[in-house]
Amino acid sequence: MSVRNLYRYSHTIGFYGLGGRGFNNPVDVAIRRDGMLYVLNRAGTEIDVRMGYKRVSMCTLAEEYHGDFSSGGTGDGQIMWPVAMALDAEENIYISDEALQRISIFDKQGTFLARWGRQGSGDGEFDRPAGLAFDHEQNLLVVDSCNNRIQKYTKDGTFLSAWGKSGQGPGELNLPWGLALDQAGNVYVADWRNDRIQKFDATGHYLASWGTSGQGAGEFNRPSSVAVDQEGNIYVADWGNERVQLLAPDGNVRAILRGEAGVSKWGESYFISNQDELAERQKADLEPPLELPPTEAARYESASIEKLFWGPVAVKLDAQDRLYVVESCRHRIQIYEKN
Repeated sequence: MSVRNLYRYSHTIGFYGLGGRGFNNPVDVAIRRDGMLYVLNRAGTEIDVRMGYKRVSMCTLAEEYHGDFSSGGTGDGQIMWPVAMALDAEENIYISDEALQRISIFDKQGTFLARWGRQGSGDGEFDRPAGLAFDHEQNLLVVDSCNNRIQKYTKDGTFLSAWGKSGQGPGELNLPWGLALDQAGNVYVADWRNDRIQKFDATGHYLASWGTSGQGAGEFNRPSSVAVDQEGNIYVADWGNERVQLLAPDGNVRAILRGEAGVSKWGESYFISNQDELAERQKADLEPPLELPPTEAARYESASIEKLFWGPVAVKLDAQDRLYVVESCRHRIQIYEKN
């Protein structure tokens, strides 16, 4: 089925920027009920001047910039290698940090509230926490990536339960990354190293899985994020294949997105005084890709053709089922609206 029958490209948010109006290697987005977007900028992993570029940007769907908060570091309210965000019912912001092995909490204005977590493999401990999501009881589910499990906490960090173990069999995990819940409270996990999406009930009981390693429809190469809409359709950031796949509730592929980005408003402001760079961008989008083996073609095209996804690390849906695709390597978010 053509993706145009399901979704249409709306616009692009973002542009490369070290601060202010721009993103720096964004890895996730969280969407407030009033439409405010929180964009998590991981920036570089080096401990140098780029520490100041690690931050959470605040903007709207119309690209109105509303400031930022947090910075690189190890202190309260700081982040080092942030991975994901989730909002609770009060729209406080929870951020996982795989370097600091903790969850940090901010209010909706970005004021630091609390943090919790420590490194380890016991109950309530982390080894590179990643994806986050709140369940219907407002408990926080955390992907404990290197411990190959999902942990459940109260909002204040009290450990409740954990499930999952290392392996390749049904219900087993190998470096899981992202997760999401459906309307019934079932949990979908992007099983990164196993190249599949797994579905569990609210207690962690295995229900189903979809995907194998590869580049074909329904195959994955290191899926990093998953989202589920109100009808049960599944959206997967097929990170290594530089694309997003849309699956029906039964796992059948409905569509594949490769990216259609235009220039964002922030980008237009920059190109007014940099027309030569705009011309090169437009030229790149028209040049045909080189003849490459299938295993290399997608990555080459994404790196060379500006409109395509490059590093699609996260997928999110808002209340209108608009799809947000976060591209780390092009420092932007592509927005798609449902037909």
